[in-house]
Amino acid sequence: MRTKILLLLFVVIMIGCSESSKKPTPDGDKVREYANALYNRELYEQSIAEYQRYLDLYDVDAVQRANVLFIMANTYFDRLHDYSNAMALYLKIKHVYPESNLVRDVDKQIVACLERLDRSADAKQALDEATSLDPEQVQESRPGTVIAKIGEREITSGDLKFQLNQMPDYMRDQFKTREAKTELLKQMVANDLFYDAAKRQGLDSDKDVIEGAFQAKKSLMVQKYLQLEIAGRVNITPDHVQDYYKANLDKYAEKNEDGTVKRQKPFHEVQQQVAEDLAMEKQQRAVDELLQQMMEAEKVQIFTDLVK
Repeated sequence: MRTKILLLLFVVIMIGCSESSKKPTPDGDKVREYANALYNRELYEQSIAEYQRYLDLYDVDAVQRANVLFIMANTYFDRLHDYSNAMALYLKIKHVYPESNLVRDVDKQIVACLERLDRSADAKQALDEATSLDPEQVQESRPGTVIAKIGEREITSGDLKFQLNQMPDYMRDQFKTREAKTELLKQMVANDLFYDAAKRQGLDSDKDVIEGAFQAKKSLMVQKYLQLEIAGRVNITPDHVQDYYKANLDKYAEKNEDGTVKRQKPFHEVQQQVAEDLAMEKQQRAVDELLQQMMEAEKVQIFTDLVK
């Protein structure tokens, strides 16, 4: 009995030491600011890790803890498109912090995660179970300045920046001015409004939409697969680029209307274009080789004489 009492005291002391080892809030605020800075620099995975460190090491009340988890979940959802990890954190808020005024939005996000994971039946059940009676305003969900609102839903400067960064360079250059960025922001708002209206009409269950979504997903999966498979097969060095230029001088020459060369563009002038052309040619060759291998392995037959 004495041994059990001593062991119990030891455990209590150890727990007390563990709790007292947590650092005061001011130091924690600096870690959270650092996590915010990582997010704003688009270092999303590192940002999530720092938010988690903030929760693990510092005294954080339930309100702030739920808010930080919401930031992490939204980062997985909006930025990394990792819907499984996002849903896990949304569920943690819902079940561990049920009194949080974020629960209303959490329920919506859980449904959105399930929809993106092609679990429509689960999404419907989650939607039926979700309560939407809490009128309280939600706390800040993500770092960044709020630059637009759709009801209580916020669009931040980080959202706009993320949208810009998804564009190729030639398109992004068109949105350098405040006026152009404002127009893009209006397009984002319009897209969300039309999407919400379409969902209210039940178009997410429309057979044409479902088929189109499947075909789009299929296309994206093929693109991703080829990126992963071809990446290791395409190796380009500066010497390769110069050799390609020398072998294709006619391609990089200015010509008269009759096709005669009036000026040969020097290598330094067209180096970037040469590198892109070589990369595209090598990628296409790698895709053709991969396709040929797969067709042989799967014993593919194409009956061209029957095609009319």
